[in-house]
Amino acid sequence: MKESHPLVRLASEAIRIYVCEGRVVDPPDELTAEMHEQAGTFVSLHDRYGQLRGCIGTFLPTQPNVALEIISNAISAATRDPRFPPVMPGELDGLDTKVDVLSQPEPISSPEELDPRRYGVIVEAAQGWTRRGLLLPDLEGVDTVAEQIRICRLKAGIGPDEPIKLSRFEVSRYT
Repeated sequence: MKESHPLVRLASEAIRIYVCEGRVVDPPDELTAEMHEQAGTFVSLHDRYGQLRGCIGTFLPTQPNVALEIISNAISAATRDPRFPPVMPGELDGLDTKVDVLSQPEPISSPEELDPRRYGVIVEAAQGWTRRGLLLPDLEGVDTVAEQIRICRLKAGIGPDEPIKLSRFEVSRYT
């Protein structure tokens, strides 16, 4: 079994401590270079059968550094994803944890500037109240830009004919 990346170990430890002890873990004393940065992060959890078990993230930083961002999002992915019940202690050994660190989103003028393998996308309603949907890049079963945008529209409650604004971002994915 391969050794997981320090960011993944941090996310897994944050989940284990919170689920088993109900407390938030402190970030490591020695932060790796990427842990010092500020960035949005997503933490995705899959069960032992490869099914999604939780995924929560931030596309812009909400914490002073990536380490704290990961801790917050890992706990949320395990306990606050509205699609799933909270992770129970008996599930911890079967969880597969992934961490994505996002680049700063950049506005784009057309879908031709997207690539579903390379870029995640943020779709925002161009009019009315703020409605926004996000999709990470390189997801199984999402092979076209049109599919990325369709999923984001659904997530945000944006109709298929409503005008939208697009932004793209890249991720560094850690397993």
